[in-house]
Amino acid sequence: MEQAGILGLGCYLPARKLTNKDLEKMVDTSDEWIVTRTGIKERRVAPEEFAASDLGSEAARAAIKDAGLNPEDIDLIITATITGDMAFPSTSCVIQNKIGAVNAAAFDINAACSGFVFGITTAKQYVDSGLYRNVLVIGTEKMTSLVDWTDRSTCVLFGDGAGACVIGKSKDRQIISYFIGCDGSGGNLLRLPAGGSRIPATEETVKNKLHFLKMEGNEVFKLAVKVMADAANKAITKAGLLCSDIDLLIPHQANIRILLAVAKKMGLPEEKIFLNIEKYGNMSAASTAVALAEASNEQRIQKGNDVVLVAFGAGLTYGAVVIKW
Repeated sequence: MEQAGILGLGCYLPARKLTNKDLEKMVDTSDEWIVTRTGIKERRVAPEEFAASDLGSEAARAAIKDAGLNPEDIDLIITATITGDMAFPSTSCVIQNKIGAVNAAAFDINAACSGFVFGITTAKQYVDSGLYRNVLVIGTEKMTSLVDWTDRSTCVLFGDGAGACVIGKSKDRQIISYFIGCDGSGGNLLRLPAGGSRIPATEETVKNKLHFLKMEGNEVFKLAVKVMADAANKAITKAGLLCSDIDLLIPHQANIRILLAVAKKMGLPEEKIFLNIEKYGNMSAASTAVALAEASNEQRIQKGNDVVLVAFGAGLTYGAVVIKW
């Protein structure tokens, strides 16, 4: 029976690589310290003139082409980002214009690193209900624009990139279950303090570096392991499966120690986890999107496989999706 599934995938990574050796010259850190604690060896940095919509448009075009469609065939665009081009209009609207998706409605989702998972669950509702045929879901981030390059605890973690998928009725690659959640009591653990209505931009907020992201790393680590494993288990149970049935876990690429701890908590061997964190670092909402596209391109996923996407981000948000390939 046809239901919402993935029709096409695409991703885009900027050409410039920022290695740990490069960071050693910029801040008090070392390659060994970064790799040991995060698993990251390099990350991508978008050109200064690039914005989230530029990255997202490239990934979107690739996903639409992979689906065998034209931009005019897209009915709805959902973009997950925390680094949108501007407060408004939405980055989805900018992308709609850039790629020529003239028949598409468009809106953004802000669920931080969980955004792509939230976007997929939202798209599924539109497709299964019959309201829209082809929904484009994009995760795009220019995280380097929010990084304080003097803060060694955060600047080593993040990179830029974008991934996308087209969701429509399909007999293959079906989205068979999902779970999303939130714990707003942890919102202060990962945040961008200024620039909104709570603390509008002023000369003082700029001087005090309140327009850069702030993170309580140890607390985020502990919560991430718990809620990612819980979200994945709940989505797996809803699908009528066991953890042992899962062929590949594609987690948000936040920190290698978090990812291995989640896999251990779920009883999954390391070979069942897709990892690309060493190449890209944490790309927030783009992270899971890029990983899914790469796992497919590298044929880590075979027909009939049960695949789980799982993510955790500021908010605190978390969620998981099970896909029957």
